[in-house]
Amino acid sequence: STRNLGISAATNLGIKSASGDYVAFLDHDDMLALGALAEVAAEIIRSEADVLYTDEIIFGDASTSVDTAHFGHPHLKPDYSPALLLSHNYITHLLVVRKKLLDEIGGTRSEFGGAQDYDLLLRLTEKTDKVFHIPKLLYHWRQSAQSTALDSAAKPAAHHRAQKALEQALSRRAIHGRVLTANRPHYFRVQHEIIGEPLVSIIIPFRDQPRLLFECIDALNRCTRYQNYEVIGIDNSSEDELTMEFMARLPNQLRVRFHRFSGPFNFSAIVNFGVQQAKGEHIVLLNNDIQVINNDWLEAMLEHSQHPSIGAVGAKLFYPDNTIQHAGIIVGIGGYAGHSHKHRAGNDPGYFNRLNIVQNVSAVTGAMLMCKKSIYEKVGGFDAENFAIAGNDVDFCLRLAEMGLRNVFTPYAMAYHAESVSRGYEDDPEKMARFDAEKQRFRVRHAGVLQAGDPYYNPNFRLDTEGFDIRPLSGNESRMENSTPSQERLQEHLGTKGRSENG
Repeated sequence: STRNLGISAATNLGIKSASGDYVAFLDHDDMLALGALAEVAAEIIRSEADVLYTDEIIFGDASTSVDTAHFGHPHLKPDYSPALLLSHNYITHLLVVRKKLLDEIGGTRSEFGGAQDYDLLLRLTEKTDKVFHIPKLLYHWRQSAQSTALDSAAKPAAHHRAQKALEQALSRRAIHGRVLTANRPHYFRVQHEIIGEPLVSIIIPFRDQPRLLFECIDALNRCTRYQNYEVIGIDNSSEDELTMEFMARLPNQLRVRFHRFSGPFNFSAIVNFGVQQAKGEHIVLLNNDIQVINNDWLEAMLEHSQHPSIGAVGAKLFYPDNTIQHAGIIVGIGGYAGHSHKHRAGNDPGYFNRLNIVQNVSAVTGAMLMCKKSIYEKVGGFDAENFAIAGNDVDFCLRLAEMGLRNVFTPYAMAYHAESVSRGYEDDPEKMARFDAEKQRFRVRHAGVLQAGDPYYNPNFRLDTEGFDIRPLSGNESRMENSTPSQERLQEHLGTKGRSENG
């Protein structure tokens, strides 16, 4: 037809006309990498996916005059992350969907023009969890002056329609909350309403160092808007007289209870003891070298912890020099685990804005971790026998994942973390030997995850850094034909040249 139906109506006409079992969505001016459809077919046979997506890369053509800085930054995506999808349409292209499912939900909706693919994904993922990801650069998204491929602010109406799609998704899912714009267009914060006013128990292990303890508790007192919480200090055999005096007078001034844990330093055992003393429905594990920053930090964690599908919730932590200390934990870094975006500038957006949006992660640090007390007890708490000092938090989070729960990082709970000020670094022979032994036990217990790779960290990222640095790519990942000079430079960067499959 020569009549302009609009993108949604035209898409639905294509879906209706399709005779295949699956439908692949391809913009008219974009391209597929060589072998893309074969990769998709193989994954469908392997996983019986209902929804399938791939990695992608932006490219230009001879008519486009833009800074070549836009090239060479492929979008290497995580596996399916429900929390990330509520923050941003990270899936985009290439999207392949079982036709039967498309027919069931009625295809795309014209009232969401410009954000119709986001609305479609939100509705699809309410019908199925068989969402799979091919971590290869199989889609080439052509840029233009008005394309959201280059500038997410180019289509402001699309942003508002995406927000509307999210609001409707919350309504369908019976989630009480509101949708706010995050730090830039097309990125969102779904702010969940706190159901009731559950008691939260904040557990702080410590030994001596009264100044650190005071600063930690004082920051809680000054910067916590949510008021239904208790503080439980777990004293691991303090001897300092000033600490004793501090503990004696503090309960009269602030909502804090102290309990003494006797025995050698075993962080896991101390934390487990602290949880036993907790009266709250939710617990927060908080190191004594933490100082919370924003007054809604507790609500920002609690809004996720309250959901039945969520395990542990982690916060955005900064070093005292305002660089990033923690934004979730990546399993497999250095053959073990590492902190996402560690040492990046505090105002750095991170890889595809990941430092500014809620997302699923494999693990979060125990320095500031929230979860339901019932879940903590059900999974058996921290493993005091095998991970007395190191790896206990990552092991705990991976065991939560084995229970079918998802862990979450939120950038809306922020704190300073003077890492290892309290107990020092693992830098003497005895500590290093213990740390190595715990790492080895971790590798044995979680060999499956280490071999498969962190599902929220694309396998094309390097494992010797924590900064989402791309390893040299090879093979079929980015082959295009009729390349412009800019594309040639991109392919040289990726180490690939060749031709493409056009849609």
